[in-house]
Amino acid sequence: MRTAVSELDMTSASSLDEALRALRDEKRTPIAGATDLYVALNFGTLEQRKFLDIWAVDELRNISERGDMLVLGALATYTSMIRSPLVVKRLPMLVEAARQVGGAQIQNRGTIGGNIANGSPAGDSLPVLAAADAVVVLRSADAERRVPITEYYTSYRASVMRPDELIVAVEIPPVEGKQWFRKVGTRAAQAISKIVVAGVRSAEPRISFGSVAPTVMRVPLTERALASGAGIDEAVRVLAQEIAPIDDIRSTAEYRLRVATNLLRRFWTETA
Repeated sequence: MRTAVSELDMTSASSLDEALRALRDEKRTPIAGATDLYVALNFGTLEQRKFLDIWAVDELRNISERGDMLVLGALATYTSMIRSPLVVKRLPMLVEAARQVGGAQIQNRGTIGGNIANGSPAGDSLPVLAAADAVVVLRSADAERRVPITEYYTSYRASVMRPDELIVAVEIPPVEGKQWFRKVGTRAAQAISKIVVAGVRSAEPRISFGSVAPTVMRVPLTERALASGAGIDEAVRVLAQEIAPIDDIRSTAEYRLRVATNLLRRFWTETA
């Protein structure tokens, strides 16, 4: 049964300091674009009841360079990333992923921080961030820390973020090599992915998959095989042993395994 809006307790923050104090003192769940929250609301699966709206915290919207780092504020929307010359230049595979996240309405509201916080293994931006060695910046009222996204998730939709912390930014070092992104879904941008993969072809390839495990995952054994000069057939064999795709309502494990190995071949062929 759909969750009644009248059951929810909502307050808003207009600055980062105000938001962090509310998380510490009132133990609220932050929301911004709310594109994932409304799905849970509609299906009656929403567990939280106390929320903090951070949509007005404009200091979290910036897309910038800090030294050699590309810095995406947590409230950077998919639309703003698509339009950003910095993202287009430095991380074109993220632009491609952002273009395939829902329709224009979702792209206008959905944020990079929200996609990370939601933690769905089908999140379209997450394989890109994992392949790019991105770092999640977490801040509380008292401290700030940085966690590589490959170490951020602990299990399905669970992470190392504490209740009093907020994702404030994502930092991405320079990405050397050819970037590649593919999403396989029933209706491309209008459907949740069955398989999503991002790759960087260089002397040390980086490859990341979504929707094949409880969390987004890199495939280090496959990466090492390709880096050592193994042929694509051998790399495919390694990948088939390295991943254990899931069965769910959207697809079977057998299908996901076949598609994942086919996408690895396409990545290696198209970036040659």
